[in-house]
Amino acid sequence: MLFPSSAVQSLRRVFQNAFTVCDVAEPLASFDETTSADTVRECMEASRFQVAGVRRSGRVQAFIQITDLGSGNCSDYQQDFDEAMIIPDSLPLVELVQRLSDQQRLFVSVLGQVGGIVSRSDLQKPPVRMWLFGMLTLIEMRTTRLIDRGCPDNTWQAFLSDARVQKSQDLMTERARRNQEVSLLDCLQLSDKLQIVSRNEDLRRHTRFQSRRQMDESIKLLERLRNNLAHSQDIIADDWGTILALSENFENVLNGPQDLAEELD
Repeated sequence: MLFPSSAVQSLRRVFQNAFTVCDVAEPLASFDETTSADTVRECMEASRFQVAGVRRSGRVQAFIQITDLGSGNCSDYQQDFDEAMIIPDSLPLVELVQRLSDQQRLFVSVLGQVGGIVSRSDLQKPPVRMWLFGMLTLIEMRTTRLIDRGCPDNTWQAFLSDARVQKSQDLMTERARRNQEVSLLDCLQLSDKLQIVSRNEDLRRHTRFQSRRQMDESIKLLERLRNNLAHSQDIIADDWGTILALSENFENVLNGPQDLAEELD
């Protein structure tokens, strides 16, 4: 669907501000700098923490990793924070994903001091899954609108197999039986809609894909991400590249193929 600029701004606020780092970050355990390394190691092992903060004068000002701990005090193994390691708790998820592209973990600033930690594994949590479902829903809405305007009178059927068209017709019949008014196009799955765009060069040129092969590869990745989201499967091990690509192309997903609207209106 193509939205007016005011609606696009509303969508941007939702996708940028509705979910932020504070929705997925975990509190950062911390220890006074004079605490013995043995005590710290014991506590970290019991809680399965890999990283903890080191307090100086009551504030977390450094961090330690359990793999570095030996004898002595925990301060003997502390590392100072690099500015690139710290993010605000208000950072939008779209920016968090990009920041985690080259970092395994980040420290979270709360009220002006480090108080939390976030890693890629935290992106498995419900807020991120909801955010990603929203992104995929936007893609489907854009794709539906693109096909509807570029292939009037259901001429898109030429780009699908008879079996896939029949499946959508069966679904439309079932929905009509339930008094649901939907079009045949609405009864297609996301992968079907994306396949239509991939096989129709006139439609595909309104996307960022330069070739059918490139788009087909992305379709498989999007379909796998959607299936893993729907079935509560791991989305980091298999789908990290796709999640990163969605965040990097956030503006394209949000704005959609606006040039098509100008061409057809």
